[in-house]
Amino acid sequence: MTQLPENVPVGADDRARLDQVFMQVVLDVQAQVQQQKPAQSGNLAAMFHRETVTEALQGCAMLIAGWNQGQVDAAGVSRAAKALRALELPELAERVEKLRGIAES
Repeated sequence: MTQLPENVPVGADDRARLDQVFMQVVLDVQAQVQQQKPAQSGNLAAMFHRETVTEALQGCAMLIAGWNQGQVDAAGVSRAAKALRALELPELAERVEKLRGIAES
């Protein structure tokens, strides 16, 4: 059985201090994902591309919801990062994964 990463709690002071940075990363990821085009032509490729884009955007939505509740949502990080890698955006995936340690800086 695989152990899932835990949500990372973020205190109110850290949230106030880091809110702009966190939201900038998430909104930038969302914008870049929405600009992506399917790597291949065809209906099947387009369908899988839409599905992967949706996964990335839902992961970002989970991150925002978790942030508003005072935590970095581990499932949101994993979901978004996995989709970003599937979209061949590894740099964005790494940015999302680094959000887990945002309050440590």
